[in-house]
This record gives sequence, structure tokens and C-alpha cells, in this order.
Amino acid sequence: MAMASPSSLPAMALAVALMLVLGSGTCHAARRLADATAPAAAPAAVPGIPAVPKPTVPAVPTVPQVPAVPAVTLPPMPAVPAVPVPPMPAVPTVPAVPAAPAVPGATLPPVPAVVVPAVPKVTLPPIPSVPGIPKVTLPPMPSMSIPGVPTIPFLAPPPQA
Repeated sequence: MAMASPSSLPAMALAVALMLVLGSGTCHAARRLADATAPAAAPAAVPGIPAVPKPTVPAVPTVPQVPAVPAVTLPPMPAVPAVPVPPMPAVPTVPAVPAAPAVPGATLPPVPAVVVPAVPKVTLPPIPSVPGIPKVTLPPMPSMSIPGVPTIPFLAPPPQA
């Protein structure tokens, strides 16, 4: 099964949307046209095929009318008696919290001194240059200003080569 290319995807979506919109409108138009036109005449009898008699449908009995409901007057609604509400009791006062007792001073033992071994001074040999790789000097970097971004100066001087 072949997949559609990305460029044909919007065209396919547009075609499907048009089919949905125009297709549903055609169905409604056909339905209205069929409802509005007179029914077609019965076809002429074909020789050799006997005519089918129409079945007799019994008449639907009439439904008796519902008698009218007499108007009813309701008694007046009694008033709701007022209920007395007891007063809200006073909120008790909270007793003061006693101060925390002082913690006795604790003496800590002295921290032992950590002895760091001395690192011997080592001189490294120079790195030999790799033949075949040319030395390239880069052009100076242009100053760029981006709107909305503040320029921050370097805190340290540039390294010396």
C-alpha cells in the first residue's frame, strides 16, 4: 500500500472536507425534492403476471377526548414561625504556653587536623604537533547585539595563547 506524499496530504484533506460538506447538502436536497414531488403513477399491468390485490387496512379507532380538569383553588400558605436561636457561647481563652527550658551548653571534642599529602611538582613534556593538520587562525568574533538581551562583560581577561 503506497503512502501519500506530504504535499498531497492537504489536498486529500481538502477533498474529504468538500465531499462531507457537498455530499450532505446533496442528500438533503434529494430528500426535499422527493418529498415535494407527487408520487409516480402505478406501472401498467404486465401481461402474464397476475395483479396483486391491495390488502384491506382496518380503520384506526378514534381516541376519546380527555375531559377538562376543573380549576382548583389552594388554601393560603401558612407563615413559617420564627424560631429563637440561642446566643453563641463565648470562646474560652487559651492559656499561655510556658517558655522552653534552656539547653545546657555542650562541649564538642576538637576536630582532628587532616593532613593532606604534598603533591610533587611534575613538569610535562611539550605536546608534539601532529603533522598534516594545518594551523588555522580564526577571524575575530564580531560583536553581536540581540534586542532584549543585556551584554555582560567578561569577568576574567581572555586567556593568553
